[in-house]
Amino acid sequence: MQTVTQPKALEKPMAANVAPPSRKRSASAVTNGSKAFIQGDGNSPWYRRFKDLLALHVDDLGGEPALSEAQMSLCRRAATLEVELERIEGQLSLGNAADLDAYNRHAGGLRRILESLGIERRKRDITPDFKAYVAAKTKGAQA
Repeated sequence: MQTVTQPKALEKPMAANVAPPSRKRSASAVTNGSKAFIQGDGNSPWYRRFKDLLALHVDDLGGEPALSEAQMSLCRRAATLEVELERIEGQLSLGNAADLDAYNRHAGGLRRILESLGIERRKRDITPDFKAYVAAKTKGAQA
């Protein structure tokens, strides 16, 4: 009687022979911030403008620590639509044809996202009011 054996390449390693992973896998490169997109160029002019707009929206909402992941996602979508709207406006400024239907749909989508976010400037006022300024000056002059 002949015995059939599997080739070595198809054999499953024994649990004792398997080395543990050298490090535990964590979040994706996009999640941990080392990449901007799953695919795409993080150094393009499009991305640089996107990054600027995203930072401005996040700042208007009180900074990244104050935002939920859903709000951050909406900020990214708003920045994307704004860059695309600016791209279409650039084509129009050159006298080129542009898809005004797409422009209108993007503008409407942007408005809805911004309404959802409740975009309003929430910067902290660091300037004293006039009464506090005069009181501080008066107090400094008397000392």
